Amino acid sequence: MNSRRKTLSSKRLALYITLFGIFLAAILYFVLPYILNYPANTIDNDFQIKMVGIKYTHQYLILVSVLVVLVYSAFLIACGKLSLKNIENRKDKIGYINKLRKKCFNYPYLLLILVSFIPPIICGILLVLFHTNFELLIRLCIVIFTVTALLSIVSYMISKRYFESKLIQTSEMVDNVPNGIHLNIWKKLCIQTLPLFLYSLVLLLLISTSIMTTEKGDLLYHFYREELVKTFPTDKVYELSDVKQTLETFNLKSENDYIVILSAENGETYYSPKELNNFFKEYALEYYDEMNGQIFEYYGKDTQGALLKINTTQGEYFIGIHFSVFGSNILTPFLVVTFLLIAFNLMFIIYIGKGLSEDISNISSGLDTISNLDNILLSKDLPVVSNDEIGDLTLAFNKIQDLTKQHVDQLHNNQDKLMEKERLASLGQLIGGIAHNLKTPIMSISGAAEGLSDLIKEYDSSIEDPQVNANDHHEIAKDMSVWIQKIRSYTEYMSDVITAVKGQAVNFSNENSDSFTIEELLKSIHILMKHELKNALINLNMHVNIDESLKLRGNVNSLVQVINNMISNSIQAYNGQTNKDIDLTIDIIDNKLNIIVQDYASGMSKEVKDKLFKEMITTKGKDGTGLGLFMSYSTIKAHFNGTITFESEEGKGTTFTILLPL
Repeated sequence: MNSRRKTLSSKRLALYITLFGIFLAAILYFVLPYILNYPANTIDNDFQIKMVGIKYTHQYLILVSVLVVLVYSAFLIACGKLSLKNIENRKDKIGYINKLRKKCFNYPYLLLILVSFIPPIICGILLVLFHTNFELLIRLCIVIFTVTALLSIVSYMISKRYFESKLIQTSEMVDNVPNGIHLNIWKKLCIQTLPLFLYSLVLLLLISTSIMTTEKGDLLYHFYREELVKTFPTDKVYELSDVKQTLETFNLKSENDYIVILSAENGETYYSPKELNNFFKEYALEYYDEMNGQIFEYYGKDTQGALLKINTTQGEYFIGIHFSVFGSNILTPFLVVTFLLIAFNLMFIIYIGKGLSEDISNISSGLDTISNLDNILLSKDLPVVSNDEIGDLTLAFNKIQDLTKQHVDQLHNNQDKLMEKERLASLGQLIGGIAHNLKTPIMSISGAAEGLSDLIKEYDSSIEDPQVNANDHHEIAKDMSVWIQKIRSYTEYMSDVITAVKGQAVNFSNENSDSFTIEELLKSIHILMKHELKNALINLNMHVNIDESLKLRGNVNSLVQVINNMISNSIQAYNGQTNKDIDLTIDIIDNKLNIIVQDYASGMSKEVKDKLFKEMITTKGKDGTGLGLFMSYSTIKAHFNGTITFESEEGKGTTFTILLPL
């Protein structure tokens, strides 16, 4: 489907719309005379040239040609402004694409309005130039409005495919968001259907009046014609004054009807209370015999005449009745009914459209709520309120939401497993350093034990020695006390090391309610990083600008793991360089604990910075998993409700900043 949209060129689009317009014009060419109730024998002949100055076909071809050129040109111009050629060479590429997308969103509605209104306006101007009767001009414009409304709807349907293809082409070049006119569904329905509905009703009114005009006109013609034939036999010769008096006694059907007498030789009016137009006279002279005395006043005019040719002492004359076929008393109910139908259907369209809009808005709001939730597991299913496609969409949305919850649960489980593996892997690396840390105090304790053993032997041998006095015993006790004090300090150190290792080895997720001091935090960092820093010959400079007895809520081992991970990354960033510095700064800013880990190594590339914290990325090749900083970010967000930010510049170093609410 997308490929088809992409192959629809602007010229082909304009051609399709133009061909459809020509198809409508061809149909209208044949039906227009019947819709407008054109008199017989008045189309495409010398009589029409004499009355109007141009034949119907020529007039119609001029109008259609102008409209075809305008519509075709309008679409080519509109589509030409959506070109993606040489897009790479443009300086403001993003700005141009955004403007192009805005046009793609707006142009379908703009063309819908232009195609609906511009052609009738142009046709009206041309018809005025053709000296068209005002009443006929109004009817023609209404018919053209109706046809162009249909053309505009079809143009909208066809062109929307083209504009959508452009939006698909550019969706990956910029942010894939709408930036044009935003219309609710009920407004779209009104724009797309109301013009066609309105003009269809008006066209139906015209057709109905045309049929009624024909039937009523024929009925009145036959009535008056029979009265004339009965009253004035054609085999007699009459005086015009007597004819006039007799005609005045006729029972006329309407107060608008009146008698007429005019010459059958040159059309000169002998009597008429109202002025007869030239069309009526010429039509009587030209087509009296062919039409059997049924005479029309103009194209689409709702007035006719029933004439009879008689012989008078002054020559041949037409006598008869000029009558109105369609009065305002008949048109008014049609207009009222049309207005009521339009109002009712408008309300119905708005009701249907608003219902659809609200249903879709509920789903859209549900999606928006989910997108703004920190935890999708807290979202609720949308209620199903309709048994149609909207209801199916709601059900599908709820199913997707349930599946998403299951996938989130699975992701959480997988993430916990990955984090546990990473933690154990880090713990494995830590064990080597811990073994080295424990080796020194163990050897010292062993030496102290040897010293105590020697003192015990010395004390035992001095018990019965008369030369050993009380002061000697005190000296021996003092030396033993010194060795015991050393053993105690070594065992305390070992206990701290074991506690730190245990904190890293035990799953800390069950200990989030603990509290710890800054002193405990720094102590654990020092113990666990001592060996790695020593091996790398890197200096860790601690700048503590707050009271170390300050207590924080949370699990100290979680925060230690995050900071140690950052220090380890800084050590590795030096890539084997020695005698380098890493600064660990702790202070308080705006009632938040501010922890900064800064190195002065090679920094990070733009690619790494763009992906950091968003996905598991590593610069250590096969030796890295990318979990370290990802875990750190998750830990700070989930366990401390804090944030991690970073700044990095290639060749100058990297700074990580942790902010924890106090």
